[in-house]
Amino acid sequence: MSPNCVGLDIGSSAIKILQVKKTSKGIRLLDFGIEPLPAQTIVDGSIMDQSSVVEAIRKLKTTLGIRNKRVATAISGHSVIIKKIQLPQMSAEELSQQLPFEAEQHIPFRKDEVEIDHQVLGGGKGAGGQIDLLLVAAKKEIISDYAQVIRDAKLVPTVMDVVAFTVQNAFEANYDAAPGESVCLINVGAAISNVNVVSDGVSVFTRDVTVGGGAFTEEIQKRASVSFDEAEGMKIAFAEGGPGTEGVPLMVEAVVNEVAESVAGKLQRTIDFFLAATPDASLSRIFLSGGTARVPALVRALQEKARVEVEILDPFRRLVVDQTRFDMEFIRAHAAEAAVGLGLALRRPGDHG
Repeated sequence: MSPNCVGLDIGSSAIKILQVKKTSKGIRLLDFGIEPLPAQTIVDGSIMDQSSVVEAIRKLKTTLGIRNKRVATAISGHSVIIKKIQLPQMSAEELSQQLPFEAEQHIPFRKDEVEIDHQVLGGGKGAGGQIDLLLVAAKKEIISDYAQVIRDAKLVPTVMDVVAFTVQNAFEANYDAAPGESVCLINVGAAISNVNVVSDGVSVFTRDVTVGGGAFTEEIQKRASVSFDEAEGMKIAFAEGGPGTEGVPLMVEAVVNEVAESVAGKLQRTIDFFLAATPDASLSRIFLSGGTARVPALVRALQEKARVEVEILDPFRRLVVDQTRFDMEFIRAHAAEAAVGLGLALRRPGDHG
């Protein structure tokens, strides 16, 4: 059996690399590292500065001593469309021929501009003998840009995934959901938050929301009249140390609480849209991942608005981690940022999707 791919999470604010191996004792962590990116390197999922991304990947690859060249990565943002659709029962061959024409009815791009993939949901049978499908379309230009930076970093792009589904992979490797239970997985990135509602192991609703951790940094930068990097440092220090943290102005607490309310409000509106459109739907838990999940004010604000338990997703919860090899303080501090990387690292060459 071929080894797992290297999980390469190309985020708006940082590159994350994660590598695992499936063993008889469970999933073993082989490598995990983070390399920051300059501001505005990636905007709304589009790579604006390819050389900075390539340099960061190369640096991290060297630091970790990565030898496996086959990489799984993921995309998100307005260039990715995910739709749940129903089609009449048909063979796999008929489906592959019909799908491009069906996709045109559901996506705002021309079919020659996108790569199209699909997944049959559940047992494949919806009401009235229909097939339930998850249709995924991604702009070829974005896929090409991501593949190119991977090649330029002397690696091989092998699997291209969607961020929301990678977090689902990480969740399912570490948590058990009760039959019929619906959970909401929210990955809060620097600029984009990916929302995925999963019921009985099936994604029933996904949406990318243009809001993220950058909103905290930008507001601190504006109010404190400091550089972006200084504001980011204040945000992280406050998230870790709380009120009264040395070197953090008192006004940072007020800014963080204010922005947390705003971000939580936008996320809750997306959840409300799903609940309103789905009869008898209810959520039992919300799991947050991404660097901004470490902001306690956001967890509190979202829990108050959603009125369900909000938990930070721990992608290392069931992993076998060699405590003599890894800095466990680093692992714990950055666990929330590793969810996408783990979801990608669980993929193998040749996987569908």
